[in-house]
Amino acid sequence: MDNRKKRVSSEEVESFILTAFEENFARLRYENGHGLTAEVKEAARRQVLLYWRKLREIAETVTDTEVRLNLPGQKTPKRRKFNIEGIVDIVRTQERTVMYDLKTLDPDYLKKYLPEYERQLNIYAHIWMNLRGQSLDETAIIATRFPRSLDEAYERREEHPAALEAEIERWQPVIPVPFDAQHIEETIRDFGKVVDSIEDGDFSPPPVKRLKQKEVGSGVFATYVCRNCDARFSCESYREYIRTTVRPDLPRYREMFDDMGPEEDLQDRLDEALG
Repeated sequence: MDNRKKRVSSEEVESFILTAFEENFARLRYENGHGLTAEVKEAARRQVLLYWRKLREIAETVTDTEVRLNLPGQKTPKRRKFNIEGIVDIVRTQERTVMYDLKTLDPDYLKKYLPEYERQLNIYAHIWMNLRGQSLDETAIIATRFPRSLDEAYERREEHPAALEAEIERWQPVIPVPFDAQHIEETIRDFGKVVDSIEDGDFSPPPVKRLKQKEVGSGVFATYVCRNCDARFSCESYREYIRTTVRPDLPRYREMFDDMGPEEDLQDRLDEALG
Protein backbone atom coordinates (compact mmCIF):
# COMPACT_ATOMS: atom_id res chain seq x y z
CA MET A 1 0.00 0.00 0.00
CA ASP A 2 2.82 2.40 0.91
CA ASN A 3 4.65 1.65 -2.33
CA ARG A 4 1.52 2.32 -4.36
CA LYS A 5 1.00 5.66 -2.64
CA LYS A 6 4.60 6.61 -3.27
CA ARG A 7 4.30 5.73 -6.96
CA VAL A 8 1.08 7.69 -7.37
CA SER A 9 2.62 10.67 -5.61
CA SER A 10 5.59 10.57 -7.97
CA GLU A 11 3.30 10.41 -11.00
CA GLU A 12 1.30 13.36 -9.72
CA VAL A 13 4.44 15.40 -9.26
CA GLU A 14 5.67 14.57 -12.74
CA SER A 15 2.28 15.51 -14.17
CA PHE A 16 2.53 18.85 -12.37
CA ILE A 17 6.08 19.38 -13.69
CA LEU A 18 5.02 18.77 -17.29
CA THR A 19 1.99 21.04 -16.95
CA ALA A 20 4.16 23.78 -15.42
CA PHE A 21 6.69 23.28 -18.21
CA GLU A 22 4.04 23.91 -20.87
CA GLU A 23 2.68 26.96 -19.03
CA ASN A 24 6.17 28.39 -18.58
CA PHE A 25 6.98 27.74 -22.24
CA ALA A 26 3.80 29.53 -23.33
CA ARG A 27 4.56 32.48 -21.06
CA LEU A 28 8.15 32.84 -22.32
CA ARG A 29 6.97 32.54 -25.91
CA TYR A 30 4.43 35.31 -25.31
CA GLU A 31 6.98 37.57 -23.58
CA ASN A 32 9.84 37.00 -26.05
CA GLY A 33 7.85 36.67 -29.23
CA HIS A 34 9.44 33.42 -30.39
CA GLY A 35 9.37 29.73 -29.49
CA LEU A 36 11.46 26.58 -29.92
CA THR A 37 11.50 23.85 -32.49
CA ALA A 38 9.81 20.61 -31.49
CA GLU A 39 13.19 18.91 -31.12
CA VAL A 40 14.65 21.55 -28.81
CA LYS A 41 11.47 21.76 -26.77
CA GLU A 42 11.44 17.97 -26.30
CA ALA A 43 15.09 18.04 -25.18
CA ALA A 44 14.23 20.68 -22.57
CA ARG A 45 11.23 18.69 -21.35
CA ARG A 46 13.34 15.54 -21.11
CA GLN A 47 16.01 17.34 -19.09
CA VAL A 48 13.49 18.69 -16.57
CA LEU A 49 11.82 15.32 -16.13
CA LEU A 50 14.95 13.18 -15.79
CA TYR A 51 16.60 15.60 -13.40
CA TRP A 52 13.53 15.44 -11.20
CA ARG A 53 13.66 11.65 -11.18
CA LYS A 54 17.36 11.58 -10.33
CA LEU A 55 17.64 14.57 -7.99
CA ARG A 56 14.25 14.56 -6.32
CA GLU A 57 15.73 14.65 -2.83
CA ILE A 58 17.80 17.73 -3.64
CA ALA A 59 14.93 19.45 -5.46
CA GLU A 60 12.61 18.95 -2.50
CA THR A 61 15.10 20.38 -0.02
CA VAL A 62 16.47 23.44 -1.86
CA THR A 63 15.82 26.44 0.36
CA ASP A 64 17.57 29.25 -1.56
CA THR A 65 17.72 29.30 -5.38
CA GLU A 66 19.92 31.52 -7.55
CA VAL A 67 21.75 33.05 -4.59
CA ARG A 68 23.93 35.85 -5.95
CA LEU A 69 27.40 36.02 -4.39
CA ASN A 70 29.73 38.99 -4.82
CA LEU A 71 33.40 39.58 -3.98
CA PRO A 72 33.93 43.31 -4.67
CA GLY A 73 36.97 45.54 -4.74
CA GLN A 74 39.48 43.19 -6.35
CA LYS A 75 42.45 44.41 -8.43
CA THR A 76 44.12 42.84 -11.44
CA PRO A 77 47.91 42.58 -11.81
CA LYS A 78 47.65 45.80 -13.86
CA ARG A 79 45.68 47.47 -11.06
CA ARG A 80 42.28 47.41 -12.73
CA LYS A 81 39.32 47.09 -10.38
CA PHE A 82 36.91 44.17 -10.78
CA ASN A 83 34.30 42.18 -8.87
CA ILE A 84 33.75 38.42 -8.78
CA GLU A 85 30.12 37.34 -8.98
CA GLY A 86 28.45 33.96 -9.03
CA ILE A 87 25.04 32.33 -8.61
CA VAL A 88 24.51 29.15 -6.58
CA ASP A 89 21.72 27.13 -4.98
CA ILE A 90 21.64 26.39 -1.26
CA VAL A 91 20.12 23.42 0.58
CA ARG A 92 19.64 23.92 4.30
CA THR A 93 18.37 21.38 6.81
CA GLN A 94 18.54 21.40 10.57
CA GLU A 95 21.80 19.45 10.39
CA ARG A 96 23.60 20.57 7.20
CA THR A 97 24.03 23.34 4.65
CA VAL A 98 25.13 22.42 1.11
CA MET A 99 26.06 24.72 -1.79
CA TYR A 100 25.44 23.57 -5.39
CA ASP A 101 26.85 25.15 -8.55
CA LEU A 102 25.24 24.17 -11.90
CA LYS A 103 27.43 23.64 -14.98
CA THR A 104 26.19 22.95 -18.52
CA LEU A 105 28.71 20.12 -18.97
CA ASP A 106 28.50 16.35 -18.79
CA PRO A 107 29.78 14.56 -15.65
CA ASP A 108 32.74 12.85 -17.35
CA TYR A 109 34.06 16.14 -18.74
CA LEU A 110 33.69 17.85 -15.36
CA LYS A 111 35.52 15.06 -13.57
CA LYS A 112 38.40 15.26 -16.04
CA TYR A 113 38.83 19.01 -15.52
CA LEU A 114 37.50 19.19 -11.97
CA PRO A 115 40.40 21.25 -10.50
CA GLU A 116 39.42 24.18 -12.74
CA TYR A 117 35.87 24.19 -11.41
CA GLU A 118 36.85 23.35 -7.82
CA ARG A 119 38.70 26.65 -7.56
CA GLN A 120 35.69 28.66 -8.75
CA LEU A 121 33.34 26.94 -6.31
CA ASN A 122 35.86 27.45 -3.50
CA ILE A 123 35.66 31.19 -4.18
CA TYR A 124 31.88 31.04 -3.77
CA ALA A 125 32.27 29.05 -0.55
CA HIS A 126 34.79 31.63 0.69
CA ILE A 127 32.29 34.45 0.04
CA TRP A 128 29.48 32.53 1.71
CA MET A 129 31.42 31.64 4.85
CA ASN A 130 33.86 34.50 5.37
CA LEU A 131 32.01 37.52 3.97
CA ARG A 132 28.43 36.47 4.72
CA GLY A 133 29.31 34.61 7.91
CA GLN A 134 27.15 31.60 6.99
CA SER A 135 27.88 27.99 7.88
CA LEU A 136 28.64 25.51 5.10
CA ASP A 137 29.13 21.76 5.37
CA GLU A 138 29.54 20.70 1.75
CA THR A 139 29.95 22.01 -1.80
CA ALA A 140 29.15 20.19 -5.04
CA ILE A 141 28.72 20.73 -8.78
CA ILE A 142 25.65 19.53 -10.68
CA ALA A 143 26.45 18.62 -14.30
CA THR A 144 23.37 19.49 -16.37
CA ARG A 145 24.37 17.82 -19.66
CA PHE A 146 23.34 14.17 -20.01
CA PRO A 147 25.88 11.42 -20.74
CA ARG A 148 25.48 10.14 -24.28
CA SER A 149 24.42 6.71 -23.04
CA LEU A 150 21.49 8.25 -21.13
CA ASP A 151 20.33 10.20 -24.18
CA GLU A 152 20.42 7.03 -26.26
CA ALA A 153 18.52 5.04 -23.63
CA TYR A 154 15.85 7.73 -23.48
CA GLU A 155 15.36 7.56 -27.25
CA ARG A 156 14.76 3.79 -26.93
CA ARG A 157 12.62 4.03 -23.77
CA GLU A 158 9.48 2.62 -25.38
CA GLU A 159 11.21 -0.58 -26.52
CA HIS A 160 13.61 -0.92 -23.56
CA PRO A 161 12.24 0.85 -20.45
CA ALA A 162 14.50 -1.18 -18.14
CA ALA A 163 17.59 0.11 -19.98
CA LEU A 164 16.53 3.70 -19.29
CA GLU A 165 16.06 2.99 -15.59
CA ALA A 166 19.50 1.34 -15.49
CA GLU A 167 21.13 4.38 -17.12
CA ILE A 168 19.40 6.73 -14.69
CA GLU A 169 20.72 4.60 -11.83
CA ARG A 170 24.30 4.76 -13.20
CA TRP A 171 24.10 8.48 -13.96
CA GLN A 172 25.83 10.58 -11.29
CA PRO A 173 25.35 14.30 -12.07
CA VAL A 174 26.27 15.50 -8.56
CA ILE A 175 30.03 15.82 -8.13
CA PRO A 176 31.26 16.60 -4.57
CA VAL A 177 33.91 19.31 -4.34
CA PRO A 178 36.12 19.59 -1.23
CA PHE A 179 36.62 23.08 0.16
CA ASP A 180 40.28 24.14 0.13
CA ALA A 181 41.03 27.71 1.17
CA GLN A 182 44.67 27.31 0.17
CA HIS A 183 44.10 28.39 -3.44
CA ILE A 184 41.71 31.31 -2.87
CA GLU A 185 44.29 34.05 -3.41
CA GLU A 186 45.78 32.28 -6.42
CA THR A 187 42.35 31.90 -8.02
CA ILE A 188 41.54 35.59 -7.51
CA ARG A 189 44.85 36.48 -9.18
CA ASP A 190 44.00 34.21 -12.12
CA PHE A 191 40.61 35.92 -12.48
CA GLY A 192 42.46 39.24 -12.50
CA LYS A 193 44.74 38.07 -15.31
CA VAL A 194 41.68 37.17 -17.38
CA VAL A 195 40.22 40.64 -16.80
CA ASP A 196 43.51 42.21 -17.97
CA SER A 197 43.51 40.03 -21.09
CA ILE A 198 39.95 41.07 -21.92
CA GLU A 199 40.63 44.76 -21.36
CA ASP A 200 43.85 44.55 -23.43
CA GLY A 201 42.08 42.76 -26.29
CA ASP A 202 44.29 39.69 -25.92
CA PHE A 203 42.13 36.80 -27.06
CA SER A 204 44.71 34.23 -28.11
CA PRO A 205 42.90 31.02 -29.10
CA PRO A 206 44.20 27.56 -28.27
CA PRO A 207 46.36 25.99 -31.00
CA VAL A 208 44.86 23.73 -33.67
CA LYS A 209 46.46 20.74 -31.96
CA ARG A 210 44.28 21.41 -28.92
CA LEU A 211 41.15 21.68 -31.05
CA LYS A 212 41.81 18.19 -32.40
CA GLN A 213 42.29 16.57 -29.00
CA LYS A 214 39.70 14.03 -27.89
CA GLU A 215 37.55 14.97 -24.92
CA VAL A 216 36.06 12.47 -22.49
CA GLY A 217 32.93 11.04 -24.11
CA SER A 218 32.32 14.24 -26.06
CA GLY A 219 34.22 14.15 -29.36
CA VAL A 220 37.09 16.54 -29.97
CA PHE A 221 37.59 19.96 -28.38
CA ALA A 222 36.48 21.73 -31.59
CA THR A 223 33.08 20.06 -31.58
CA TYR A 224 32.57 20.09 -27.82
CA VAL A 225 33.71 23.67 -27.14
CA CYS A 226 34.23 25.61 -30.37
CA ARG A 227 30.84 24.84 -31.89
CA ASN A 228 29.27 26.60 -28.91
CA CYS A 229 31.41 29.72 -29.44
CA ASP A 230 29.82 32.57 -31.40
CA ALA A 231 33.28 33.86 -32.41
CA ARG A 232 34.49 30.61 -33.98
CA PHE A 233 34.25 31.86 -37.59
CA SER A 234 36.56 34.75 -36.68
CA CYS A 235 38.99 32.45 -34.87
CA GLU A 236 42.24 31.70 -36.68
CA SER A 237 42.64 28.32 -34.97
CA TYR A 238 39.10 27.20 -35.84
CA ARG A 239 39.50 28.26 -39.47
CA GLU A 240 42.73 26.30 -39.68
CA TYR A 241 41.05 23.32 -38.05
CA ILE A 242 38.33 23.40 -40.71
CA ARG A 243 40.88 23.72 -43.52
CA THR A 244 43.12 20.89 -42.33
CA THR A 245 40.62 18.39 -40.98
CA VAL A 246 39.11 15.81 -43.31
CA ARG A 247 36.01 14.20 -41.85
CA PRO A 248 32.75 13.24 -43.52
CA ASP A 249 30.69 14.95 -40.82
CA LEU A 250 32.66 18.21 -40.94
CA PRO A 251 31.01 20.72 -43.33
CA ARG A 252 32.93 23.16 -45.50
CA TYR A 253 32.61 26.89 -44.92
CA ARG A 254 30.11 27.51 -47.72
CA GLU A 255 28.04 24.59 -46.52
CA MET A 256 28.09 26.00 -42.98
CA PHE A 257 26.71 29.35 -44.05
CA ASP A 258 24.14 27.80 -46.38
CA ASP A 259 23.09 25.05 -43.98
CA MET A 260 19.70 25.90 -42.47
CA GLY A 261 19.20 22.46 -40.95
CA PRO A 262 16.83 19.65 -41.96
CA GLU A 263 13.82 20.75 -43.98
CA GLU A 264 11.35 19.67 -41.27
CA ASP A 265 13.28 21.64 -38.61
CA LEU A 266 13.42 24.68 -40.87
CA GLN A 267 9.65 24.64 -41.26
CA ASP A 268 9.26 24.31 -37.46
CA ARG A 269 11.50 27.32 -36.90
CA LEU A 270 9.59 29.36 -39.46
CA ASP A 271 6.28 28.43 -37.85
CA GLU A 272 7.57 29.33 -34.39
CA ALA A 273 9.02 32.65 -35.56
CA LEU A 274 5.82 33.62 -37.37
CA GLY A 275 3.53 32.32 -34.61
